Amino acid sequence: MAPEKLRRPPQAPPVFTATAQSIVADAKRLIESTRQAHDGVVAAVTPETASFASVVRPLAQDENTMALESHILGFYQAVSTDQTLRDASSEAEKLMDEFFIETAMREDVFALVDAALKKGESLDPESRRLLEKEHKDYIRNGLGLPAGPKRERFKEIKKRLSQISIEFQKNLNEENDGLWFTPAELDGVPADVLSGLKKGEEGSEHAGKLWLTFKYPDLFPTMKYATNAETRKAVMIANENKCNQNVPLFREAVVLRDEAARLLGYPNHAAFRIEDKMAKTPETVDSFLGDLRADLAAGGEKERQALVAMKKADLEARGEPFDGRYYLWDHRFYDRLMLEKDYQLDHQLIAEYFPLSTTIEGMLKIFEELFGLVFVEVTGADRHQIAPSGKGEDIVWHEDVQVFSVWDDEGEGSGFVGYLYLDLFPRDGKYGHAANFNLQPGFVGADGQRRYPATALVCNFTKPTPKKPSLLKHDEVVTLFHELGHGIHDLVSKTIYSRFHGTSTVRDFVEAPSQMLENWCWTPSQLKSLSRHYATLSPEYLTAWQEQQSTQDNPTATTPPQHIPDEVIDKLIRTKHVNDALFNLRQLHFGIFDMKVHQPASHAEIEALPISATYNTLRKQITQMDGPEALGRGDEWGHGEATFGHLIGGYDAGYYGYLSSQVYSTDMFYTVFKANPMDPVAGRRYRYGVLEKGGSQDEMKTLTEFLGREPNPTAFYKELGLA
Repeated sequence: MAPEKLRRPPQAPPVFTATAQSIVADAKRLIESTRQAHDGVVAAVTPETASFASVVRPLAQDENTMALESHILGFYQAVSTDQTLRDASSEAEKLMDEFFIETAMREDVFALVDAALKKGESLDPESRRLLEKEHKDYIRNGLGLPAGPKRERFKEIKKRLSQISIEFQKNLNEENDGLWFTPAELDGVPADVLSGLKKGEEGSEHAGKLWLTFKYPDLFPTMKYATNAETRKAVMIANENKCNQNVPLFREAVVLRDEAARLLGYPNHAAFRIEDKMAKTPETVDSFLGDLRADLAAGGEKERQALVAMKKADLEARGEPFDGRYYLWDHRFYDRLMLEKDYQLDHQLIAEYFPLSTTIEGMLKIFEELFGLVFVEVTGADRHQIAPSGKGEDIVWHEDVQVFSVWDDEGEGSGFVGYLYLDLFPRDGKYGHAANFNLQPGFVGADGQRRYPATALVCNFTKPTPKKPSLLKHDEVVTLFHELGHGIHDLVSKTIYSRFHGTSTVRDFVEAPSQMLENWCWTPSQLKSLSRHYATLSPEYLTAWQEQQSTQDNPTATTPPQHIPDEVIDKLIRTKHVNDALFNLRQLHFGIFDMKVHQPASHAEIEALPISATYNTLRKQITQMDGPEALGRGDEWGHGEATFGHLIGGYDAGYYGYLSSQVYSTDMFYTVFKANPMDPVAGRRYRYGVLEKGGSQDEMKTLTEFLGREPNPTAFYKELGLA
């Protein structure tokens, strides 16, 4: 048990006791409070008396206070099991977004901010950054336009885009489609996946069949292991069409974004969005993506040919015909088969060494050693003790959620850091991917006291069963490490203003800190320390494992090794870059499609663009894999853009950031950590020099100071085998 002093945080955690009525009422209360704050500044200050202290600071302090509640009000739609609560959360977010649009276009406030900027006061660097960004944001929100029809049209567009974003994500969260299959059609899919599928009721048309959803724990194992290509094809096509109500929303969004950018005088939405990112111009992005595509093309084709040969041999061995093509629904299956056959890598076996609970424990230990942190899980009576209401159940939104109080260790001063929440299993209505959500930002309050952050990891890993805990495939271990990296960024950030807290950086940098931490999942010593065979966790698991072993042709020992064997680690490390060119070409497809729809030569071009066909043909051209169009289904066979939440949820004209961040993250790892990933001195330097800064200073300055030079792509290309 944690020491007493680490069981009594100085700040209570947030509570999750909202009702559908209270969520909307709270949103309206926050809106009114912020409106009064703005009105108060306008009433008390003139352009002559305007200063940072009289105009921007009180507005920033109101923003800080509002964020303590507003993030949570919008969070319910991603995690609540109650439909009415999710609907209310969406409505609250819509109300707040519309209000923010109104606020961002207040000419009276802008006049005061403009006057404050022109004063040229001497300010601390973060306050100076806030003043300059605030001023620029007003202009980017339409106040550079003359009052009248153009500005009103711009405001209309902003409101409609907010509505589209909320509706689009709601459709994805609420999606609960699937397909019925016979057990024979799911041949090859692991038994623990099949055992968790809903069964057709006796006497119904689906009697004897299994219901396969498009949630990750069902989808990915099926695409990797189902031997029946028709099954994989059906799943893949249906998954690309699971949210077709989003098709018109996506089209409307890209058309409206283009119109808004042109109203502000930009040639397109990409120019508008990228202007204040690290890349600065669409041309820089196009050049980066184009060069990378050219560099990866030959490697991708070589990898594809090897996979085609494997497919041919596999089909011949089964006596099935081969049409010479390599389809989208072939890739996960033959990629997995190649790892097993050519590298003797068994992902199911590796997963046995990564039970979710012990893997998380191991990850937190790594972060403790590197960054000087202590994670204390809050359970039982301690939840009641720290809950403001005295009821422990009030500090989580679902019974599955774990909560940790996070502290500095003794070497870093033993201070409180914040709260970390883990919500790890799928359920109806829940956000369907893996993401980190800030619940409450950190900042310095008006009283000079620090407010500590609360952050949540929302994932969708396989639920445990009586015979097996939740087991993570290696790529899921990487995903967990990545998202936890965002969580750590959110926790250890220390900024004056919530505007710059944690992951509130430019989008083409925000992934870099998390991507860098993924390298620990490919470090032999860390893989060893993270691992623990699930059968060694309890007698029940051991018995179940032994029963499973007895059914195999070549049963191994009666007790498995506790930690993952070195030879298995060696095999895994050797596969790090297997089919890497194809993986990165897939990322390029997303990034190039994103730029294509946000960088039209004219407004008429985006209005006429066949978006789904463009998505599918670009994928074919870039990845060189065939889709249903090769079978005569045409280029409109699927609508992947309708399932692509990133491009509606903030990564518009920014998806390239996943690849550009990879350049920065690889440079940081090679330069500072590769020689000794667990060097605590380097870890502390990274914590305080990069993570703590959040977005409070220019991200290129942060990178350059950490590296001791400007970043370059040498390590990135070396890692990919291109240098």
